[in-house]
Amino acid sequence: MRDVSPLVVIVGPTASGKTALAIELAERYDGEIICADSRTVYKGLDIGTAKPTPEERRQVPHHLLDVAGLDEPFTVADFKQSAEKAIEDISRRGKLAIMVGGSGLYVDAVIYDYQFSDGSRRDEVNARHAHRDSDHSKSGLRHNTLLLGLSVDTDRLRERIRARVESMLREGLVEEVKWAIAQHPGAKALDATGYKAVRAYLSGDLSVDEAADLFVQNDYQLSRRQMTWFRRNKSIHWLNHPSKADDFVTTFLNKKQ
Repeated sequence: MRDVSPLVVIVGPTASGKTALAIELAERYDGEIICADSRTVYKGLDIGTAKPTPEERRQVPHHLLDVAGLDEPFTVADFKQSAEKAIEDISRRGKLAIMVGGSGLYVDAVIYDYQFSDGSRRDEVNARHAHRDSDHSKSGLRHNTLLLGLSVDTDRLRERIRARVESMLREGLVEEVKWAIAQHPGAKALDATGYKAVRAYLSGDLSVDEAADLFVQNDYQLSRRQMTWFRRNKSIHWLNHPSKADDFVTTFLNKKQ
């Protein structure tokens, strides 16, 4: 087996603190971050996707952010190809690749090496079939990979989601949605939970408070779907607190020496 670059993967539900943990680990272990998020790939969608801030991106290099325009298709096959290139580039420069995100299909495409034929490369349905039909125990986890999952109890996660939605609205989410609609009103990227809720407010169907409540509700439902996806993977080491990650990463890296 050829040498495979080490990869640390952090998964978990939305608003669980994945980005903060990834940045902390990247600073501690001289790493760079690959974002596995089907929404943050789009340029201009910063607030509603909870994209890492400019300050966070100055702290630690981030990859696969802002790689597609609102009107440009970007599939799981595109992500896999770009992520694998980023992993090799990061490793070649002596850094630790840390992939973080809540898009389970994106993560699995990399760590279970989903294959895409030329004819189906841009077909998202085929990727979902690959997940549905895959047997992780047979296909095998990518060699030299550590999977960490952040687990947050239900009440605490609801509080975190509510606080984040309120922060997004203060930071200008409504203006961001107006801009995005003016650019490409039919963009698939605007189907994300927060953008749909704000669009309902802008069309007069909801008050701003109702839109916020809908955003919270939709994100909480998203978090449940994410956890259903990730809980199926028995290779993930689940953490009830981010501080627990250190021991796993240290042990993982020491084994590679």
